[in-house]
Amino acid sequence: MRNLFLFVSIFILVSCGESPSSTPTSDLTQSSPPPIADSAQAETERLNLWLDEQWEEQLDFSPEFRTSLGIKVDYDRLDNYTVEAEEEQLEWLRASVATMEGDFDYAALTEDGKLSWDMWSYALERSEAGVPFNGHGYLYGRGGIHSGLPNFLINFHRVDTEEDMNAYLARLREIDRVLGEVLERAQANAAAGVRQPSFGYDFAIDEIGRITSGVPFNTDDDTPNSPLWTDAQAKIDGLLENDMIDEDRALAFRDEARSILEGEVAVAYQTVLAWLQGDMANTSEQAQGVWALPNGEAYYNYRLAQMTTLDLTADEIHQIGLDEVERLLGEMEAIKNEIEFEGSLQEFFAFVRDDPNNYYEDTDEARQVYLDDNYAYLNAINEVLPEYFGRLPKADLEIRRVEAFREQDGAAQHYFPGTPDGSRPGVYYSHMSDMSSLPKHQVEDVLYHEGNPGHHMQIAIQQELTEVPRFRTQYFTTAYVEGWGLYAEWLAKEMGGFEDPMSDFGRLGGEIWRAIRLVVDTGIHAKQWTEEQAVEYFLTNSDSSESSVRSEIKRYFANPGQATAYKIGMMNIQQARANAEAALGDDFNIRAFHDLILGAGALPLPLMHARVDRWIEEVRAN
Repeated sequence: MRNLFLFVSIFILVSCGESPSSTPTSDLTQSSPPPIADSAQAETERLNLWLDEQWEEQLDFSPEFRTSLGIKVDYDRLDNYTVEAEEEQLEWLRASVATMEGDFDYAALTEDGKLSWDMWSYALERSEAGVPFNGHGYLYGRGGIHSGLPNFLINFHRVDTEEDMNAYLARLREIDRVLGEVLERAQANAAAGVRQPSFGYDFAIDEIGRITSGVPFNTDDDTPNSPLWTDAQAKIDGLLENDMIDEDRALAFRDEARSILEGEVAVAYQTVLAWLQGDMANTSEQAQGVWALPNGEAYYNYRLAQMTTLDLTADEIHQIGLDEVERLLGEMEAIKNEIEFEGSLQEFFAFVRDDPNNYYEDTDEARQVYLDDNYAYLNAINEVLPEYFGRLPKADLEIRRVEAFREQDGAAQHYFPGTPDGSRPGVYYSHMSDMSSLPKHQVEDVLYHEGNPGHHMQIAIQQELTEVPRFRTQYFTTAYVEGWGLYAEWLAKEMGGFEDPMSDFGRLGGEIWRAIRLVVDTGIHAKQWTEEQAVEYFLTNSDSSESSVRSEIKRYFANPGQATAYKIGMMNIQQARANAEAALGDDFNIRAFHDLILGAGALPLPLMHARVDRWIEEVRAN
């Protein structure tokens, strides 16, 4: 299912009536024509105003996305997940792009105005490309809607007033509708022959079990509270402590929340659970890539284009991966020799995996040490950011453990953006249930990817942009966002990070991990690799633990093409920088380059390259 409101590939526009007319006065008509630059700026400002109006209209399609931005409008609603709602949004997009093309003059815009236009047009192009594959998505599995809804309510729906709590309860009542809508689509997909591997069912079943275990879903004497019930009570208690409600109102809220959870919410989850348990028998014994789905080859090609924003074939991406793995193995061999390890690189991989000193203990005290280590690296890199960036993020960054109801052994760390107004910080989340999946030599590398100068810096700066239409502050393409995260790991070494050779080995391990993804993802989905083939290739060429590798491979099966975006995006940002350095020589300024890359939003890679090329010409001209 394509979520049209995630801004990964599509944006919804709507006409807001007639465009403003120029309405020249008699004095103006007798004067000289305005300079071309002024005219272009005026047309761009007119487009920007229109785009901002459309942004406000666009938000109506997703109350959930609006909430994630910290806006308390439609605060009592969840999104519509039906096929009909998705088709309505696409029709709106088609009409809106047509309005833009009819009411504005592309040739009369500034270069940045043309960039905004191109981004809207690209959104429609990619959305149209996805129409034939609307039923190919895997709707359940790790992190599906079943866990996404509790995560949204717990982490994004703030309760500051009694009205906010009423809206929270209204959203609890909508959970059964949303789960029903998504289940209907999953059933239709399955009937058409689209099923994820059985481990995806296992993930969903396990997560549903954790969400619905405890009070009020069951009331055994020693059963703890369920995550949603814990959250509801905490939000009610917060109102009580802040004198927003009295004890009687708090009791009424608790009774209502409990009634909803043990009633329609419990029934909805049990319905989904029963279908998952029954349909799992229809999955194949061995995990298969999307090549096995109806029209699977075309679907995978679509996914590659969607994730990379480039016209690369599976074979081309596979070969890029093979070449990068070979290059990086050579660099890892050099560090192994520097450390004076006697043995082959594969033996060094085994040593790193098995060395108990490379791991934190599986205790709460050790988990706190892990968090402290992350903050130490973050504080150190923050001190040198001004040497490499003119524009710095205003938003704070927090590092947290993933909530128990969605935590998975060996699952990847990830970043959740804060709000544009700074009321909610960005958060770097880490799965800490299996500390053996968080080796010490990789901590520094992952921190730079998820925090600064990686995802937090890029996304926070993007959300804080004021000189572009508002939609561009939330426009995301996977190749750009993940490419920047991986580029940030590489850049951090230039900034003084990775002084310890083992940490530098961890950096190379992070990069070769992304190169391996190019080989493995295309291997699974285009070359019909089995799960064990993919695991074996990964383990042979990296020092990652087997538990982490197996978790990663399952992720690639479930999300075809996504894993290719990281290395492809990084290599394109590196290439854009190399081109600028070669063309400008001593006139190249690293702070200006980074501000250029981060100052326009998360662009499709061809648009990023064009922007850099224009900047090169401007610097040369001056």
